[in-house]
Amino acid sequence: MRTKTPIVIAAVVCVLLLAPRVQAQESLENARQLYASAEYDSALTMLNGLMTSSSTREERRTVALYRTLCLLATNRRAEADRAIETLVSQDPLFRPNVEEIPPRMRTAIADTRKRLLPAILQQKYAESKAAYDQKDFAVASVGFKEMLEGLSDPDIAAAASQSPLADLKTLAVGFYELSVKSLPPPVPPPTKVAEAPVPTPSVAQAPKLYSVEDRNVVPPIAVKQQIPAFPGRVSAAKTGVLELVIDNTGAVESATMRVSVNPQYDRLATSAARTWQFQPATIDGSPVKFLKRIQVSLVPTP
Repeated sequence: MRTKTPIVIAAVVCVLLLAPRVQAQESLENARQLYASAEYDSALTMLNGLMTSSSTREERRTVALYRTLCLLATNRRAEADRAIETLVSQDPLFRPNVEEIPPRMRTAIADTRKRLLPAILQQKYAESKAAYDQKDFAVASVGFKEMLEGLSDPDIAAAASQSPLADLKTLAVGFYELSVKSLPPPVPPPTKVAEAPVPTPSVAQAPKLYSVEDRNVVPPIAVKQQIPAFPGRVSAAKTGVLELVIDNTGAVESATMRVSVNPQYDRLATSAARTWQFQPATIDGSPVKFLKRIQVSLVPTP
């Protein structure tokens, strides 16, 4: 149960965060349906409530547009004119789809743009030039670009071809190009540096211990191998096995009596074996370590 609780809480938080946005979209769609059904007063009431709750620029545009349509449909011309002025002032470059609005509203918006856009664009130029003088080239370049786009608007084509807008256009083009050139180069994305593998400490491996079971091994050859005599009388025959580890120099590294003959004699034999010398075993001419077993036999003393 504990593992499920965080998931449930996260899901509730997501629902709470998304709920206002979803509700706003649903209310806007409902308002559009009310307008389409000629229920203008109900649609206007809903749209007035959405004026402050709309989160995106596109939603605010749509709310303002349909609110103006409702005002015109209910013959509130003065309020509609103020709404159009607000729409143009807040979003000078917005041109609604002519298929969505009636002819009289298209005319009203075009007339308002002709009246307001020249002053709005002159103010945009002044703000952009101030940003340029303060060396805020990012803000200046955006402002000059928006001003030039506004000057190309067909609604003010006549005004844009005359002074003062024509003069400002020439200046805006120059300052826009200078602003763009003065922008710092874009920061390249960070280069991902492959992490070097952590070196694994090398562990010296012990040389392999070969024996007669390995192929291609030439066994060691005895140079010095003196087996001590048994101290005393041997009453019965005995056989033992002496095991040697001969290193790659031919020296005896260790000697062990694997099969005991007699405790006293075992000590004598292993002690003597440690002093023996051999020509080392080889593989392809290279000396190697070798495990050698020697049978030790005692015969009864006559």
